[in-house]
Amino acid sequence: MSGLLKPGYKPSVAPYPVEVPAIPSGEAYYFSSGSGLRYQVLFARKKSSYRANIINFSVLDDAFENEYSETNRGELFRIIATLVEIIRIYHEHHSLSTSYEFSGEFKQGKEPRGASIRSRLYHRVARELLAPGWKLEMEGNKVLISRI
Repeated sequence: MSGLLKPGYKPSVAPYPVEVPAIPSGEAYYFSSGSGLRYQVLFARKKSSYRANIINFSVLDDAFENEYSETNRGELFRIIATLVEIIRIYHEHHSLSTSYEFSGEFKQGKEPRGASIRSRLYHRVARELLAPGWKLEMEGNKVLISRI
């Protein structure tokens, strides 16, 4: 089975320490940023296929109105590096996965048209890091990664 990330991938910035599930095949991962915000990354199986995954990324902090709020604390690159690390770890334990899907929330007050800024960022990062054997697509606001 091919890996999800390019061979020899190394993050350009250090990811934050990741709290992995007690059971290696678990679906809930956590980390805290340098400013103390706690984040959760959940993997859910799609109903259509046990090997297809939906990734949900949210902030767990009472200071924000909802779990998809913008934090704007200057930690974007380390947070993205941490997300990539979590997806890498998850895929190591679920190497038969055939797809990953995620979408970014739209900024408050922005009308949903096309893809959100967050989804476009996720797409750009995935395009740079995906290993051969994986296909990257954008469908509306969804970023889809699937095994070729």
